[in-house]
Amino acid sequence: MVALFPAPRTPLDGLDAALQARGFVVLDAASVAALAGVARTDFDALLPSWEDLRADEYLKDGGRYRKRRHACCIVAAGVVHPVPHRMHYQPVEYNALHGGMQRWFAPIDASTLAQPAWPALVLALAGACSRQRPDVVRWHVEAHQFRIDTSDGVGRPTPEGAHRDGVDFVAVLLVARHAIKGGETRVFAAQGPEGQRFTLAEPWSLLLMDDARVIHESTPIQPLDARGGHRDTLVLTFRAAGFLGD
Repeated sequence: MVALFPAPRTPLDGLDAALQARGFVVLDAASVAALAGVARTDFDALLPSWEDLRADEYLKDGGRYRKRRHACCIVAAGVVHPVPHRMHYQPVEYNALHGGMQRWFAPIDASTLAQPAWPALVLALAGACSRQRPDVVRWHVEAHQFRIDTSDGVGRPTPEGAHRDGVDFVAVLLVARHAIKGGETRVFAAQGPEGQRFTLAEPWSLLLMDDARVIHESTPIQPLDARGGHRDTLVLTFRAAGFLGD
């Protein structure tokens, strides 16, 4: 029996101070909605898109457990500017398993990007990043919809292990957990022994990290019964110095 440690949630008005102090912060769904200036139920309009993700054809372990879609945009002067569909790239020093190659994933559907909650969320998170880096005038944002399932018996949210992403900030939103155990989140100081483990369980709760200061991973998931299960997340990365791979 694995103990479930609750996420160390921070009140919304403590977001900036907590992120500055320890390099990461967790918000509950109500705080995420308030940050984005939308109703909590507005996020529900995004949920159907997780039923139409595409298989990740780049998994080097031969797994079939990950489906995803990908989109990019630039945030500047409080406006989300879409960019043409592009590759996802990570250097090998940040992703030893899948780094060093151009990965082209299916684009996030335009109807999903058009939902009011989507740009509201992107702008709110970009604003939180800008409060930590007030000199940055432009954020290059990559968005990843993930579904990790148990079709292989075990699903691995982070097959590359504990890692940094090579960006400035990483936002992980838990969208759904269905009939699974595991999927524990672990956040460690990049330059020290300190760390914390917890489980994101509430839909639309948020983990926001300063990528230079912490490394992170999520443990494998297993099904609770023979019907299988899955874990859905939305990951958004924010980088000032262009998109990785440019």
